[in-house]
Amino acid sequence: MAGLPRSGSTVLSAILNQNPRFYSGPSSPVLSTMYTVENHLANNELFTGYPKPEQAKNIISSIIDQFYDDVEKPVVIDKNRAWTARVPYIQGYIGQQAKIICPVRDIDEILTSMIMMIRRNPYREGQERINFIDEQLVKLNIPLSDDNRCEYIAGPQGILGQSLDAIQEGFKQGFSNRIHFVEYKNLVNNPGGTLKSLYEFLDEEYYEHTFDDLE
Repeated sequence: MAGLPRSGSTVLSAILNQNPRFYSGPSSPVLSTMYTVENHLANNELFTGYPKPEQAKNIISSIIDQFYDDVEKPVVIDKNRAWTARVPYIQGYIGQQAKIICPVRDIDEILTSMIMMIRRNPYREGQERINFIDEQLVKLNIPLSDDNRCEYIAGPQGILGQSLDAIQEGFKQGFSNRIHFVEYKNLVNNPGGTLKSLYEFLDEEYYEHTFDDLE
C-alpha cells in the first residue's frame, strides 16, 4: 500500500483487517531496509571485489519474509508510500507481480486536513515535542504560517511532495497497470463498491465487510 497522506490508508487497513486472510499494518521499514542493504552492497569494496550477486539477492529478498514471520495470515499488505517508485523491487526481489493499493485525495483537502492537525498541536517555544512539520520549519528558520507549512508539505522534502513524486515515478516507469487508486471520497461515500473493485484488483474472493464502529 502506498498513496498520499491523509487519504484513508489507515481506515482502509482497518477495514481490510476484518478479512481473516489479510494483514494490513502501519507503515513499515521493509522497503527502506531493502534499499539500504542493496545500496550498501553496491558501494562496498569488499563486495565489489568479490561479488556474490545471487547471495545478495537472496539476502534482500528475505527481508520481507523475516519482518513478517510472526504473521500467519496468507495475505500481507506492506505499507510504504515509496512502493510506487520501486515496483521492480516487488517483482525482482519478492518474486510476485506488483499490486499496489494507492489511496488518493484532492490536494487541497490533504493540506487542509494536515493544517487542522497542526493547529490542534501548535508550536510553542520551549516545548519538547511539536508536530513534525513545524519542527522542520523551525530547523530551517522558516517563519511558522499556514502558507509556509503548505509550501513545505507539498514541496520536494515534504511528505505530500515526496508521495506525489513516487506515484509519478511509477507511471514514468510504465507500471500504471500495477497501481489501483482508491479515492478517499469513494471510500467514505461508497465503501462497499470501493472494496469490491479493490478485491477484483487483488484477485481475491470478496469478503463481506462492515463499515460501522471501525477501530
